[in-house]
Amino acid sequence: MREPGRPIRLGVVGHTGYAGFETALRTLRRLAPGLNLRLELEKDLPRQDGDHVLGDPDDLDALLTLGGDGTLLRGARLLDGHEVPILGVNMGRLGFLTCCPAEQLEHSLMRFARNDYTVESRMTLRATVLGADRRERGTWLALNDVVVHKGGFARVVPLRVAVEDELIASYAADGVVICTPTGSTAYSLSAGGPVVVPTLDTLLITPVSAHTLAIRPVVVAATSRVTVHAEGAPEDLMITVDGQVGTNFHEGDTLSVSRAPRATKIVRFPGSSFFATLREKLGWGGIPERDQTRNADRAAN
Repeated sequence: MREPGRPIRLGVVGHTGYAGFETALRTLRRLAPGLNLRLELEKDLPRQDGDHVLGDPDDLDALLTLGGDGTLLRGARLLDGHEVPILGVNMGRLGFLTCCPAEQLEHSLMRFARNDYTVESRMTLRATVLGADRRERGTWLALNDVVVHKGGFARVVPLRVAVEDELIASYAADGVVICTPTGSTAYSLSAGGPVVVPTLDTLLITPVSAHTLAIRPVVVAATSRVTVHAEGAPEDLMITVDGQVGTNFHEGDTLSVSRAPRATKIVRFPGSSFFATLREKLGWGGIPERDQTRNADRAAN
């Protein structure tokens, strides 16, 4: 609980490659004194005298990300399980996870400072890779997905997928996506997986280009532990976490994916909704141009 009068400690993570990034940073610095914000910038961002460097996530009241969905995913990973609300500002094209576009930054910060927002809890995954010797080779947190996929060769790979040690199937596929409901609209969707409301708690297992009509996406309980074993895997099989980090996956290795102990907190402003975002960002439920014309005709009448 923040003490009355204490500045809001706002971590700032950003992608400097976006047009308008410097403008957004200037807006942040201009508004910070009046909104009682203490800005803490990640070390690689351009700083001015008096700027604070982002430190322990546990000391933050919120994290602001300037970029796209990838920047928000990187910010979530930087929090390392700390349940700090993330306010995502979209400076790119899609921005499905973010809560406002860059042109609304000033207005959104003002709403945030006066507590005019809600926080959604999003299920997070913990992925662990064990070597053939059963020693842990790496552990990661994922807000979207964990993907086993082939590298630079053009053939399917055999993967044995199990839930709570019970075999689902041996997949012959280009790979497999294990994702959260938040990640259901990412890689899993392009591989034919279902859209799941992101505040639900469940796990999705979606094969990528399975070499049989009998293999389909599966939805399992959030408490499940999903394991993947590589069977005769080539050397360039990979595991990728949220499309950003990962490792090689060798024959004899085991990938274990389960629900992480803590959720990721995403800031949302009243008036926004998941299905409105689907319609706007993905053209969900119809042709956007047609729907806009119909809405305009209704308004005129």
